[in-house]
Amino acid sequence: MSKKKLQERVYETLSIQSMGNEGVSVARNEEGIVRFLKYGAPGDIVHAEIRQKRKKFAEGIIQQIIEPSPDRIEPRCEYFTHCGGCSWQHLHYEQQLHWKKQIVEDVCTRIGKFPIPKIEDTLPSPRQFNYRNKMEFSFGSSAWLTEEQIASNEEFRKGFAFGLHVPGRFDKIMNIEQCHLQCTDGNVLLSAIHAKAHELELSGYDPRSHEGFLRSLLIRSSKHSSEIMAILITQEPNSEHDESFITWWHTIRSTFPFITSALHCINLSWSPMAQGEIVFSDGPLYITESILDIKYTISPFSFFQTNSYQLDQFVDRIIDQAQIDSSAHVWDLYCGAGTITFPAAKKAHSVIGIELSESSIVNAKHNQLLNDIHNCEFFTHDLHIASAIELLKSLKQPDIIIIDPPRAGVHETLLRHMLEISPKRIVYVSCNPSTQARDIAILSEKYEVTSMIPVDMFPQTAHVESIGTLELKSL
Repeated sequence: MSKKKLQERVYETLSIQSMGNEGVSVARNEEGIVRFLKYGAPGDIVHAEIRQKRKKFAEGIIQQIIEPSPDRIEPRCEYFTHCGGCSWQHLHYEQQLHWKKQIVEDVCTRIGKFPIPKIEDTLPSPRQFNYRNKMEFSFGSSAWLTEEQIASNEEFRKGFAFGLHVPGRFDKIMNIEQCHLQCTDGNVLLSAIHAKAHELELSGYDPRSHEGFLRSLLIRSSKHSSEIMAILITQEPNSEHDESFITWWHTIRSTFPFITSALHCINLSWSPMAQGEIVFSDGPLYITESILDIKYTISPFSFFQTNSYQLDQFVDRIIDQAQIDSSAHVWDLYCGAGTITFPAAKKAHSVIGIELSESSIVNAKHNQLLNDIHNCEFFTHDLHIASAIELLKSLKQPDIIIIDPPRAGVHETLLRHMLEISPKRIVYVSCNPSTQARDIAILSEKYEVTSMIPVDMFPQTAHVESIGTLELKSL
């Protein structure tokens, strides 16, 4: 059997020029061929090892920063580059905002190919750290060790991990005791769980064998009420130590009074989703948030925008772009628990919200009663299947559509129906500017883009939200 010839390593000295729409830095070699490098900063001069070569580009690993960019800063987090949480902590925040605007402009030009007005500057987040109202941490049976940890010759417990996934590895967890994106009280809880799991020598879940007791921890928090919900997800206990951990968890609120709701859920499925059947709860089964003076109850597994500190100005800009008056009939598609629906309802004659998640619609109807709002109607339906069009045809036709789809964007059948009914205005909110640009290219058959607003919902990452306003063209 022949042995594969070892590929000779290739090294290049590169000057990094920009940031790409996947968050990686971009350079070109002497032949002008693109090199994608993680964790570079525009202006860096680096020594890089080139891997995964393609005809028109190659990916590489920065081995040494020969001359750092003036835009480069020291990352706050010790786990930066190792866990999958952040990718831009090494950039000044002003530069993060600049490149997020460039990402939106690039996809509009390159993918959408539609004429756009001047794109606004990225709307900055009031907080750059400790802004996330939801964090999901995973337990695992195999801890990921960094090269520095391996070289230290320290002893590490390799068979258990609790923290965040290593980028690109569903089965490898980086042990983390502090995350700078979540609330500070959440970090206190992380350290306590690490200590208790180590004391009892508990097992973490192995997604390959479907074995292991501890699976996930969700921490949800509220800016408005300062409430914190902690949700432990496990398999069935099968040892005295497992039972001891559950007993400890049942009293966790007495140990840490900042926790207002503690839940224990069982998940016996192979699904990696951090959900399960609630078998124990201590405290309310929801936390309460407020956006533009509207109160929202958030249940354990319902969707809610992650950056509460940014939500007021984010939703306010969406409503402002929609230009809703008291005679307007509005559709809010992919409405979730009504984050946009209710502020729109305060201005509109009527609003219809449609959402696939039944639990989100239950939350929306509860929030409607909580806020005494009467001009909304909600439907649970998958907007990506053919029967959705029949539902839409049965409803009062809209003057304005607000749409906030998942990352995959909008099904073309729905886009074609929007073109057919031709509301005077569409406000397209997106967490993925690439699919937004693709969809707007279809809508540009009848609509012109009058505004694009990048919004930073996720500081320290390359993710950017975008609000696109489309006006019906004159005949």
